[in-house]
Amino acid sequence: MKTPIAITSIASFSPLGKTADEVWKEYLSPKTLIVEQKFGDTTALVAPLSSALIAEVQALRNSDAKYKSLDNSVLYAILASREAIKSAGWKDATFGVNIGSSRGATQLFEKHHQEFLASGKVATLTSPTTTLGNISTWVAHDLKSEGPELSHSITCSTALHALLNGIAWLQAGMAEKFLVGGSEAPLTAFTIAQMQALKIYAKETTEFPCRALDLTKTKNTMVLGEGAAMACLELGPQKNALAYVTGFGYATDDLQHSISITDEAECFQKSMKMALQNIPLEEVDAIVMHAPGTIKGDQSEYKAIQKVFGKNLPMLTTNKWKIGHTFGASGMLNMELAILMMQQQQFIGVPFITEQNPRKEIRNVLLNAVGFGGNAVSILLSSS
Repeated sequence: MKTPIAITSIASFSPLGKTADEVWKEYLSPKTLIVEQKFGDTTALVAPLSSALIAEVQALRNSDAKYKSLDNSVLYAILASREAIKSAGWKDATFGVNIGSSRGATQLFEKHHQEFLASGKVATLTSPTTTLGNISTWVAHDLKSEGPELSHSITCSTALHALLNGIAWLQAGMAEKFLVGGSEAPLTAFTIAQMQALKIYAKETTEFPCRALDLTKTKNTMVLGEGAAMACLELGPQKNALAYVTGFGYATDDLQHSISITDEAECFQKSMKMALQNIPLEEVDAIVMHAPGTIKGDQSEYKAIQKVFGKNLPMLTTNKWKIGHTFGASGMLNMELAILMMQQQQFIGVPFITEQNPRKEIRNVLLNAVGFGGNAVSILLSSS
């Protein structure tokens, strides 16, 4: 990289909580946050926000007449973004905003579509409030920012693609600060039905319904979660930096199927090698994997890591056993876990996995994310 990118804050709004202390406390607990919840006439395993956070979302919705018609994905993004900006100490409005979502206004779109089927008509604000691009627009409005506003969907690697975009703007000298992240509110009957139709969704209510990173499982165990996570980026060394982006990589697999990646995740091999080109492999202490809890997804990423690192693997972990798969927000929640582990100098593993190659220090952590179609992103974070 021409110049390292400082992460001067990271904030989230998820089943883990909304403050760093809350999130870390949850990670220290070996219990999953996945529960069984009712959706219409059926039930499904999901990782939802707590009742306290749901109350905060409703309070935000009621605080402004303009917010009453917004989808939860937008409101989650606003709440996480407010905290990120506050934590970074950004006082001026000259920063860019790039927040993505895989699904966007899922709940609101389904609601308006049902109204249309019933009456043949839709509410006046149906179109603007279900447009994916309105996430960054509303966040920028709420924060009174004056920089560029961008939204996008690149499936489950969306948040890390937002990070890549922020890096590009900063490195190009087109901005001095960028707020990046992802937000997802996919816990709806229709969205869950789509995942179940793919035959990748968890069915069994056990101690750990999502067996992410369990390479011996014989059933797919993906579970959906919800939430948002945002990071504040600044160019070069910063006194309040939590960590630095010191490498990045991206790649796309040659499609064999509309949702698959290759057996050895060639996209991850390429993205990891690109992100790690300026660091000895033995200095990578941990990898926060994408590991969605599916048989093929977990195994292919693990094989890719073996291809890149050989026998001396870093410590491997994932958070999807605990909070499910938050689609477009998942990469930024991975970043939050990585930064917390570096700050606390404590590795958070998967409770049903025996970790290999324990390291004494955690200074460099690699993050992985990939979406439908094999569009992988790898980010190297360093403590200094």
